[in-house]
Amino acid sequence: MSVTAMLQELLIRKKSAIVDKWVKIFLGYYPAESLKFLASQKDRFANPVGYTISSSAGAIFDELIGDSESSMTEALLKDVVRIRAVQEFSPSQAVRFVFDLKGVIRNEIRKEIDWIDCRDELEVLESRIDNLALIAFDSYMESRERLFRIRIDEVKARSSEAAAENGGVQNDSHVKRNG
Repeated sequence: MSVTAMLQELLIRKKSAIVDKWVKIFLGYYPAESLKFLASQKDRFANPVGYTISSSAGAIFDELIGDSESSMTEALLKDVVRIRAVQEFSPSQAVRFVFDLKGVIRNEIRKEIDWIDCRDELEVLESRIDNLALIAFDSYMESRERLFRIRIDEVKARSSEAAAENGGVQNDSHVKRNG
């Protein structure tokens, strides 16, 4: 389902304010010392986290209010959520930013909601946001699973290296057990 033309036009007009407030809320989950850097440093290479969050937020918003169900939205969400997974946020902390968008939109268009009579359309939009949250949650879990697999593989590799340094791994299947 897509957003109606009147609501879409309103959201396009308010996009800058909505995205800016959404990014501020998103970055507000980081410690104060990190927040200063993440919010002020715009260079992609000096601040890949801040850059990814800032650039993805606008694109996610565009996809959300657009007419199509795009796989681009999923890719954008994965970029942001992957960062949250590596930073060891809990699942709820990692995907909360998606739900925060609902409040930002409602606050930003509060005065116009009654005027253009778009409550039903707003429910459709909020349902789409809920779907984004589900996608974000799945992506977070995939990322965490991948991280755990990497850690397990590293532990196995270190164990094998340690065993090789200590004269090889002994197979204890030939040892007769007493007991």
